[in-house]
Formats: sequence, structure tokens, C-alpha cells
Amino acid sequence: MPRVLIIDDDRDLTAMLAEYLSPEGFVVETAHSGEDGLAAALAADYSLIILDVMLPRINGLEVLRRFRARSACPVIMLTARGQ
Repeated sequence: MPRVLIIDDDRDLTAMLAEYLSPEGFVVETAHSGEDGLAAALAADYSLIILDVMLPRINGLEVLRRFRARSACPVIMLTARGQ
């Protein structure tokens, strides 16, 4: 089964995304900070990572930069920023 990691500090949003993806056959894991998300992303093999830009401690762009140095796993960036 394909594994998806959702890195977002909005717990309601991660729960909703997991609710939509799980019935479609995805195994969904979540992390709620940049540090926790980066550690999870580097510790396991995922088919896809959904990554928020605005995260506590380490922002999503920095998480992506560090992650890209070690993996080519597809990443979808989420943001509520207006610019």
C-alpha cells in the first residue's frame, strides 16, 4: 500500500486529509512540526509527502530543502499564504 506523510500543524486538516486518503488505499501518517516531519520523512520510505509551508520551529521550505538533500520523494506543498 502506498504510504503518505502529512506534515502540517493543523490537526483538523491532517485528520480530514487522512479520512479522505485512507479509503483510497493510502496508509497515512502525520507529523505536526517541521522537526518531527523531517525526522519522519527521513526515517521511512513514503510514496508522497504533503508539506505545509507555515510550520512551527522549522518552516516547510526549510524542511523541503533539507529533505531534498537526501531524497527525491514527491512533495506537494500546502499554504494558506496570500503571496
